[in-house]
Amino acid sequence: MVSLGLVVARFNDSVTEPMAEAAREAAAERDAVVVDEVSVPGAYDSPLAADRLARREDVDAVAVIGAIVTGDTDHDRVIANATAEKLTQVSLDRDTPVTFGVSGPGMSGAEARERIDKGAEAARAAVDLAEELD
Repeated sequence: MVSLGLVVARFNDSVTEPMAEAAREAAAERDAVVVDEVSVPGAYDSPLAADRLARREDVDAVAVIGAIVTGDTDHDRVIANATAEKLTQVSLDRDTPVTFGVSGPGMSGAEARERIDKGAEAARAAVDLAEELD
């Protein structure tokens, strides 16, 4: 059984809470257990939380979910790219799978809510990677 750490970037909570629920359900469907869930204010804050979870002996993989929906600006894209790069580095440094499911950047709240399945995709990918490494 895979033990999953879940990081929920709460900026745009109306999007990220359904994403978190989808991630929890996807983990349960794969017979994985979410051993800890860490909430952070936004996607840019998630690498530190993911690193903290990836260091734990009882966590096999980490799924990070969030929404970057404030607009289609260069700043939003920089945040998304920097976060993805940092999460990749956490995964490599800690030898623990870290996945990133994000809605955006550049989407309206309504468009982002149509993509809450990104939470489930991140959880499934984290579980799949942990099983492959086992």
